[in-house]
Amino acid sequence: MNPEYSVPLSIDSRIQSYLRASLTAGRETARIGCFLASSDPTSTNVYRNYAVPDDGANPAPSEISWLVDWYAQRSRVPRLEYLPRAAPKIEPALVLSGFSVEARLPLMICKIDGVPRLGCPEAIEILSAKDEVTLKAAAYAQNEAYGEANTTEADVTRLRRIIQSGGMVLLARDLLTGEPAGAGLYSAPIGGVVEIAAIGVRPRFRRRGIAAALTSQLTRTAIESGVLIPFLMAAHSAEECMYARAGFVTCSEILHISKLQAG
Repeated sequence: MNPEYSVPLSIDSRIQSYLRASLTAGRETARIGCFLASSDPTSTNVYRNYAVPDDGANPAPSEISWLVDWYAQRSRVPRLEYLPRAAPKIEPALVLSGFSVEARLPLMICKIDGVPRLGCPEAIEILSAKDEVTLKAAAYAQNEAYGEANTTEADVTRLRRIIQSGGMVLLARDLLTGEPAGAGLYSAPIGGVVEIAAIGVRPRFRRRGIAAALTSQLTRTAIESGVLIPFLMAAHSAEECMYARAGFVTCSEILHISKLQAG
């Protein structure tokens, strides 16, 4: 973890509470022992299917077994995303039950008085996606950015649900051609906390500052609406540096851990 900025453990708990609460949007959920499990019936994407544990939980082997079975019944990978500082006993218990760490991602937050104004790159506009055309363009840009093969109606419905619940979707597009270049979003804030998420730029538009501009605008809008803790997860060091330009600092980590099933 980058030692440049530290926060109280209570911030980790608030973010983890947000992660649990956000699981209910458009997904099937179930309380399984100390875990809140979720599954998206429209997508096998592992980032749409995962569980979050209770703070301070110490799961029994039977609870972990029930969790694995729940995901197996839905043809999904048993998987968790959570903050280890808020539940330090979870990882050792999962590893003993055959889980393997996928990644430890930097968790970054932005102080509400520390968001720089990053303008749009030349010949790019950023607008709020609200109608069918712009929402489909945003879904298309995100899917290509993250290597998804096709854009489906379920993708558009998911973005529309975010807006209807009080979140925001931004679309970056080429001013000359109208072609979608990138997109990003945040879901409805919960308890003053919100995740800046799904920042994606299509390969041919990268390295022009579009992702940083999307991040900055989403964060500023969230703060203006009353958010006190905007956070995000960086996939790698290059992303971490980019988000730092948008005012974010690394303060903790998110653990991704899963269990691959035999056969």
